[in-house]
Amino acid sequence: MPKELFFPVIETERLALKPLTIDDSDCLLDIFSDPEVMRYWNTAPWTTVQDAIDFINESNDSMRRQESIILGVYLKSTGELAGKCMLFSYDKESKRAEIGFGLGRSCWRKGYIIEAGEALIKYGFDSLGLRRIEAEIDPNNRSSGRTLEKLGFSLEGLLRQRWEVNGVVSDSAMYGRLVSDFSA
Repeated sequence: MPKELFFPVIETERLALKPLTIDDSDCLLDIFSDPEVMRYWNTAPWTTVQDAIDFINESNDSMRRQESIILGVYLKSTGELAGKCMLFSYDKESKRAEIGFGLGRSCWRKGYIIEAGEALIKYGFDSLGLRRIEAEIDPNNRSSGRTLEKLGFSLEGLLRQRWEVNGVVSDSAMYGRLVSDFSA
């Protein structure tokens, strides 16, 4: 596959989805050091700007290896970094990947995840040729569950006691969407 496929710039009405740069480090740290943003993640909140720099470098390396697409979500109106969206755990042979999102609290409940999600899903199906996109969330994160359902995902199962972060054990709800569901 052409390398450019893993470094897209995707525009929607209000958002630009594009690869993160080192200049985004401070904004990323502000977002992902917030315990409320990280409440349902399988990692602890970030603590230093080096966490953000490492994430950006690892993301770009992963995209160069054609293993994932990790994009910043930027507000077109201000250029502000609102968060990130990802297609990761890409499996070329099986034509599947996992989707994930993270937004700063100031950007919650504005429809940005639906807008970015629809664009990223379309890109995955149309440009990467995916057949299946998966999502794994903490079942207590009802907001994410509702968002995935709005994006056309179906709840497919529960993996009990899947994660332990800072001594807290949690389950995982598994969601899936097929390319054949795309027009639904």
